[in-house]
Amino acid sequence: MALRLVTAIARARLARRCACLFLLSLAVAMQAAPAVAEDPDDAYSTTVKVDATADSTAAARELARTDGQRRALTAVIERLSGSPDTAKLPKLDDKAITDMVDSFEVANERMSAVRYIADYTFHFRPAKIRRLVRLAESTTAESDSKTAGESGAKTSGDSGRAIVVLPVYKDGASFVLWDDPNEWRAAWGERSTGSGPARLTLPLGDAKDLATIDAEKARSGASEALNAVAQRNGGSEAIVALATARRQNGSLTGLDVSVKRYRSGRLVDTQGKSFDATPGESEMDFVKRVAEAVAADIESSSKSSTASQQASMTITVPIGSLGEWLRVRDRLSAIPSIRKIELLSLNRQEARIELKYTGSQDQLKSSLSGASLELGGGDPVWRIQSSGATSPR
Repeated sequence: MALRLVTAIARARLARRCACLFLLSLAVAMQAAPAVAEDPDDAYSTTVKVDATADSTAAARELARTDGQRRALTAVIERLSGSPDTAKLPKLDDKAITDMVDSFEVANERMSAVRYIADYTFHFRPAKIRRLVRLAESTTAESDSKTAGESGAKTSGDSGRAIVVLPVYKDGASFVLWDDPNEWRAAWGERSTGSGPARLTLPLGDAKDLATIDAEKARSGASEALNAVAQRNGGSEAIVALATARRQNGSLTGLDVSVKRYRSGRLVDTQGKSFDATPGESEMDFVKRVAEAVAADIESSSKSSTASQQASMTITVPIGSLGEWLRVRDRLSAIPSIRKIELLSLNRQEARIELKYTGSQDQLKSSLSGASLELGGGDPVWRIQSSGATSPR
């Protein structure tokens, strides 16, 4: 009996050991699993340590949170862009960054009457962060293009600058642009920017954008506001895409879309199209489908415009200094119809260039006028100078 009891006890101990080894192996496997099935949204999250001192605990906590979210945003942008250079990012105020935060978690809090220490994990809204990364990349690319032009004899007018889209939505009596809900703007935010001559992008919608333009100014074509919002978001043109909802018994049955294109704040094209929802299609899926279709139409028309009526002319630019030439050249580079600027010769009195452009000479003159430049003379001697300057005799 004693021997059987000892044997049973040994078998029980062996079984427990095997069970422990199995559980340990399972735990190791579970720890490794998330590396494969990691949530993509983790790319938009990060943890930072905060430490702030103020007149009170509450004030220190608020200071720590705002400082933490700014540093967390910088870390996420660096991770997504693959570059530590965030100098090209627009200057965002605390409210704009807070609007990008989807949620946050706090751990390891320690505080005194004037100091607050903790670990904050911030989860940012992917759509807003993607737009911010695209804007930073666009601004960097534009800057690199200009730098290359200054160091060589050639400067390209086709720097791939973005076309800034303002999605205004009318569902009922009111027009909305920045206010939520705006399903139309959300749909545009989900699509990629594309590339080439029609790289469509959305403004960030930060405090400066809100102060620059609203739904009413956009739909009425306020010239200065449209030009300003395009330039501060790295764009050469602005497009106001106004979608008007059609409803029946409360359900969205269609969208009537008006697309107005502005260059230097001036209306250059207007298009309109209506779309009907299909049975069983959700509202958001329908709005996304319409946004993709409208974007495809804009891209197609931009490519057609680029491919048609290409021409070139040799032009003299009277100047008084190198700095004056650089300023004129930058204004020429910002005109979308100008595809290339080749510097043929340069001295203290004039620059001689070959200008390649799309469209007619009258269209070129109109585009130059929008940049406060005048085209004068004729074959074989054409001249470009600032508006109001005295022409040489």
